[in-house]
Amino acid sequence: MTPPDNGTAPAKHPKITKRRTLAAAAAVLIGGSVAVTACSTGGGGHADSKAAASSAPTTQAPTPSQTPSALSQASQDAAAAKHTSAAKITITPKSGATGAKVSGAVKVSVSGGTLTSVTMKSKATGHTVAGKLSADKKSWTPSKALAHSTQYSIAAAAADTQGRPAAATATFATAAAKPSTFVGYFTPEDGSTVGVGMPVSVNFDHAISKADRAAVQRGVTVTSSSGQQVVGHWFSAKRLDLRPQSYWVAGSHVTLDLNLRGVKGAPGVYGVQHKTVGFDVGRSQVSTVDTKSHMMTVVRDGQVVRTIPISAGGEGHTTYDGQLVIEEKDQTTRMNGATVGFTDDDGKGEYDIPDVPHAMRLSNSGTFIHGNYWGDPSVFGHANTSHGCIGIEDVKGGKDPSTDAAWFFDNSLVGDVVTVVNSPDKVIQPSNGLNGWNMTWSQWLAGSAL
Repeated sequence: MTPPDNGTAPAKHPKITKRRTLAAAAAVLIGGSVAVTACSTGGGGHADSKAAASSAPTTQAPTPSQTPSALSQASQDAAAAKHTSAAKITITPKSGATGAKVSGAVKVSVSGGTLTSVTMKSKATGHTVAGKLSADKKSWTPSKALAHSTQYSIAAAAADTQGRPAAATATFATAAAKPSTFVGYFTPEDGSTVGVGMPVSVNFDHAISKADRAAVQRGVTVTSSSGQQVVGHWFSAKRLDLRPQSYWVAGSHVTLDLNLRGVKGAPGVYGVQHKTVGFDVGRSQVSTVDTKSHMMTVVRDGQVVRTIPISAGGEGHTTYDGQLVIEEKDQTTRMNGATVGFTDDDGKGEYDIPDVPHAMRLSNSGTFIHGNYWGDPSVFGHANTSHGCIGIEDVKGGKDPSTDAAWFFDNSLVGDVVTVVNSPDKVIQPSNGLNGWNMTWSQWLAGSAL
């Protein structure tokens, strides 16, 4: 990555990975990027909600006389547990961290198995960072100091004694060379095509003081070929999101100008960036998930193009209500209940599914809409059985393009909107992911420093 004082901004902001109060760590499987999340049978639960007591796990298949509502969450978890690897990978720093030290801070370790591969790269340049694997293959560290003000990604794979794979990923940023500068990591990426719900989100590597937020916000401008007014909202001292009053106009082009060089962000701290990037807004697609009817209606450019049976969050693990924006897509994802507090008496996750197909993240805290191959087909369109995510019928490996899950994945863009209605849960927090649309326009304007 080119140093910030040469005017180059990182291409993406680091991921925020809290599932309300607990982390949802990212991970990867060989052949596809993955994220360890809060989901099972369709789901990702809420970490601040007490999990309802589960019946004893069973792997007995449901008989034809059983109704979908009789399929217990415990039995679904037991089915998923067959695929669990004993190898557990830990990556330090945690995904989403900023300000990491350039020396001695990065380590990949594994328990219950051995590391089979570790790849660390600069997000901006794609250059691979050389590293050292310990003799026992239990840990890996970089061979030399990292660059300052640089965003890195790590993808690690391991196997337990039975050869069952495990994987993990993390994205983090190193500290600036001097505490006197700040940079902003932005999304979406330059040159990308996104859905109509995609806001511009900028995460700063140094807290911006309240007294200086107006000056910094004036240095971050977003304009659209549609002529829509775009206003910024400060979710925290390090995060500024910008969006219009309503969704972007389909087919418009949006430009982000970062004119922060020399702009004061805090006492003695000044910006170093001067950069212009742009992205295109694709067709309009908004999908509505009705948790009572267990159906999702996909509307593209005002026309219904598909109606898909789903299974949402079950009792005690309900799905968030509100407008949720797809913020990332992964062909394959790992979902581990332990990352959000869904554990058995032994401390292990109630479920740990290493190969969840067609996964699209809807919140930073672990809500996904994804394919489900382990749940009984009878639940889709009839019952809510997940830990909070939205599940769509799929096959193991996700290689069948005729499934509803494959169709929805292939026909979705990052930035598309999935609106959840009739859920007994509360509306998702606007700062949890890219979900600022759950604020009224007056609430959004109140968060502007201008």
